[in-house]
Amino acid sequence: MGIRVAVVGASGYAGGDLLRIVAGHPHLELAVATGHAQAGSTIGSVHPHVRSFRDVVLAKTEPAALAGVDLVFLALPHGQSAAVAAQLPESVKVVDLGADFRLKDAAAWSRYYPGEHAGTWTYGLPELPGQRELIAAASRVASTGCYAVSTTLALAPLIAAGVADPEDVVVVAASGTTGAGRAAKQHLLASEVIGSLSPYKVGAHQHVPEIKQATGARTLSFTPVLAPMPRGILATVTARPTGDADPAEVLRAAYADEPFVHVLPPGEWPRTSATFGSNAAHLQATIDVDSGRIVVVSAIDNLGKGAAAQAVQNANLMLGLPETAGLAVDGVAP
Repeated sequence: MGIRVAVVGASGYAGGDLLRIVAGHPHLELAVATGHAQAGSTIGSVHPHVRSFRDVVLAKTEPAALAGVDLVFLALPHGQSAAVAAQLPESVKVVDLGADFRLKDAAAWSRYYPGEHAGTWTYGLPELPGQRELIAAASRVASTGCYAVSTTLALAPLIAAGVADPEDVVVVAASGTTGAGRAAKQHLLASEVIGSLSPYKVGAHQHVPEIKQATGARTLSFTPVLAPMPRGILATVTARPTGDADPAEVLRAAYADEPFVHVLPPGEWPRTSATFGSNAAHLQATIDVDSGRIVVVSAIDNLGKGAAAQAVQNANLMLGLPETAGLAVDGVAP
């Protein structure tokens, strides 16, 4: 018998990727998977690629369905996790993939999200200094946002080392369409997306306060771009240097012992295809010869390190398991 876990919101893209990872995890056992509109359907009919659980029926998201589990993954739209979490006993560990508990500042929440601020849980990015130990000791963890992971890994060590100025940080990041969820939306139709790049939520994306909180950046211009691919994020992060340190060497030193974060050799630049299906993050940095600004490029799989795999990494720590258990460092290509 493995450690019994529940996936709430299993009918979505992040929920489906959680199911896929749990299916191959050596220590986790799926106790229940719940859906909303898809409750009553089999996992095989909703996620044909998850053959291991093809005959498991999605349950309704009710407290009774979650009884007796050791850990719950909440893969719900922003604003919906708090109500479910409030019905779970403290003895059950919870990893929330949504935004409900990420922010410390209630005013920042109100500026970017509807509804009341639900509170703050331990922030789920193990690669931040001291965070791994806090996650391991926590019963409630708020996993990071996908854009926040790609940007924070690129920027936080540089600000912490005093190498990058926390003022005037600029980020342009392209994401695959799964980052917008699985609900049918006109702007996500294949006819609208294929052959086109389009910015959205320009100047007001909800991950801005999370990135500032996690990195120490004081001002941040963030432009997200919808890319014609199903999954992946490529973020280009620029900042003013405070001296003449090599940003790539600072990143290399910061992540030397990290299993999932890789600073590429000189001359190699990240690509989303190399992180597809994995929990890996690929980074590279340089100094722009004209502006003198630091430029860091970061690639992740938005459903991997940006969502489901990151959540499992946090769960491994919370459950006292090897942090890398069940998680891939190698991508799937071509």
